[in-house]
Amino acid sequence: MTFDIVTIFPAMFEQPLAAGVIGRAIARGLLDVKVHDLRDFTPDRHRVVDDVPFGGGPGMVLKADPIFRALDAVEAARGKPLTVVLTSPQGPLLTQETARRLSGLGSIVILCGRYEGVDERVRGRVTEELSIGDYVLTGGELPALVILDAVARLVPGVVGDEQSVVDDSFSRGLLDFPQYTRPATLAWSGAPVPADMAVPEVLLSGNHRDIRRWRKREAVTRTLERRPDLLAGASLDDEEREMLREIVAQRDK
Repeated sequence: MTFDIVTIFPAMFEQPLAAGVIGRAIARGLLDVKVHDLRDFTPDRHRVVDDVPFGGGPGMVLKADPIFRALDAVEAARGKPLTVVLTSPQGPLLTQETARRLSGLGSIVILCGRYEGVDERVRGRVTEELSIGDYVLTGGELPALVILDAVARLVPGVVGDEQSVVDDSFSRGLLDFPQYTRPATLAWSGAPVPADMAVPEVLLSGNHRDIRRWRKREAVTRTLERRPDLLAGASLDDEEREMLREIVAQRDK
């Protein structure tokens, strides 16, 4: 899959794209990520990419013409029409379903918003806008990395264990079940370990049927407690639906 990122701070992408799962996928050729400095598409020697807003007001606005030149260059290089995502607080929130849909496109361009935003005329070249949350950041570079990471990990082969992608939180509308690893008994200070820090016996039993059921029930319970809003659209199987009914009935007693 190909990603083109247009930004005025390309250095912000150097280390994140060189490390971890994404870095390995790029090195293996599973991902082709190119970062474009918006200032390279300005015609003046000062490489100006922003200006004051018409009508007055605080802050600066990213100019349309450098962005149009950048998109034209990317389209010419890729040789196909572009799907352009603008990082913007005005867009809908990024969800797992959005990431899954974008991962099926094969190629996207991410425009990093900045300052007071972009010239409104840029939106004529934008396919969709995305926000990563209802808070204010200094710019669109961190959201661009979040979008890239969420989408790229769904590309086949990027994550080594494909089942871990299938079982991820939000993949079916459920949060993940609790996870534990060795050692089974903790002893880091010599003090007695609280009982609630013990690994559940079922996970040590070796009974895969019981483990599977425990994990399902814990995922349903955790989602009901922490994100009940997810359950309305969750893809539950018959067993999980029955568990949900039991948990709700016990809670309402």
